[in-house]
Amino acid sequence: MTALTRRERLRAELEREAKVVARRIAAEEGIAGLTLAAVARGVGVTPPALYRYFSGRAGLVRAIYDDITAEFIDTVERAVRRQDPDDLSAQLHAGTQAVLDWSVANKVEFDLLMGAGYAKVAASEEGIPVVIARELGGLFGRLFARLWNEGRLACPADEEIDPVLAAQLRTYRSEVGLEFPIGVAFLMVVCWRQIYGLVCMAVYGHHGFAFDDPQPLFDHMMDDLLGLLGLTRSPDLRLS
Repeated sequence: MTALTRRERLRAELEREAKVVARRIAAEEGIAGLTLAAVARGVGVTPPALYRYFSGRAGLVRAIYDDITAEFIDTVERAVRRQDPDDLSAQLHAGTQAVLDWSVANKVEFDLLMGAGYAKVAASEEGIPVVIARELGGLFGRLFARLWNEGRLACPADEEIDPVLAAQLRTYRSEVGLEFPIGVAFLMVVCWRQIYGLVCMAVYGHHGFAFDDPQPLFDHMMDDLLGLLGLTRSPDLRLS
């Protein structure tokens, strides 16, 4: 590999620093407070200087969106890899727990990837609407594919699914890059429907006056979802 020149190193360092500052501003002020001017002040340069690295505010938001997505997916993947590779129950459970834990610990980032801030980002950058679905769906899709290929997954036949829903599931399957019957994709979406709802409750504090700790509800949900997939909770689950 060719060594970077001093100028290239300085440019790379400034770009990294700008993204760190952007993450901090977003965490403190929300995505609405994230501007090129604010980031420029944080790194000690003029706003025009940042245009060498980011195509305006939208480019800056996209850059940290991509970094946050990579961080999130890596967290979930590491949780899955900690499990016995033959224990699909533990892998699905640990991966889902990682989704909850990361989201609660990174509420602003969650908001950008999958919450209220997502709509603005998705509208401003081509390709964003399928990023999380493709990355997270692909990760869990591989586990669902194993269940299906091993004959351990009971799912509805194509003709048993409402035609409008079936068409939507085919689009989802295609965009995420999955290769199994739409009935399997249906089970994935049914599971995500419950997971996403609980994660949003935890992140945004819905009913926080009663459910200040989401873990009991999460554990109950996981038992239900694993049962839907013909699995039971693994005794060998490794969460840390």
